[in-house]
Amino acid sequence: MSPSKRVPLAVIAFLLLVPGPQLSAQSGDPAAILQQLDAQFKLTTTTADRADIVTPGDVVVIQKPGLLMFDVTSVVPPTNVYKDGRIAQGFGTQMMKGGKNRVMRWFVPGEKCWVTAVSVQNDGVSIGLYSDPYNDVRYYGILKIPFPNKKEVPPVDSVMGTIAQVLTVESPSGDQGSQGAAPPPAQAPPVQATAPAPIPPPPPPPDIAPPPPPADAPPPTISLGETIDQVTAAFGQPVRVAKLGAKQIYYYKDMKVTFTNGKVSNVE
Repeated sequence: MSPSKRVPLAVIAFLLLVPGPQLSAQSGDPAAILQQLDAQFKLTTTTADRADIVTPGDVVVIQKPGLLMFDVTSVVPPTNVYKDGRIAQGFGTQMMKGGKNRVMRWFVPGEKCWVTAVSVQNDGVSIGLYSDPYNDVRYYGILKIPFPNKKEVPPVDSVMGTIAQVLTVESPSGDQGSQGAAPPPAQAPPVQATAPAPIPPPPPPPDIAPPPPPADAPPPTISLGETIDQVTAAFGQPVRVAKLGAKQIYYYKDMKVTFTNGKVSNVE
């Protein structure tokens, strides 16, 4: 190297002594958050097709309105985002809501479900939820709790406090994890009372012949060509309805009725 290209030793020493830019330290640890989530929520295991529960875990109680779930036959569950004290759905879930034959359900505060998965990403926490059957249909969805600052992981207590605003674990006694039971009310001292005079029994009622039993009504039936109004008048409203062009399928608990152009074309 020629003398004109040498770096002076003073410059080198200055560069070594002056500290370079440093990343801001994270105030929280994702691994610690995940460990606390695993301790807080005992997970539920479902069958591969999500049709039933294999191993039950903790039951959680929903504390905020606006939670949306799709039926378990949906390939992709909806994602709910809890932010600024309310639950909303992202653009992708809004698009999926309009899918053909989409079966979905809104859940309200006080309703209960199961936790099937928990995960911690760089930007927040995700919790998988799974419901009991409603009219023989189970539902599932994802609840995302984003971190307030995407560049910083908050402390564990802060994350768990935010989750508790929207989900609480139900204790075995059903009190949603309260810290202690209220003391029983104080009892007044017993009062000595004199026994009242005996009351003679009333006279027996006169003999009345029981009414004849009602005649057994024949069970309702469905015939090909009947209208939708005729079927619902006999069997009531179905559990769910699927529309396929000119066809409509009414699902009852033990029966499936297909209508073509408004009339019964098939019964299974």
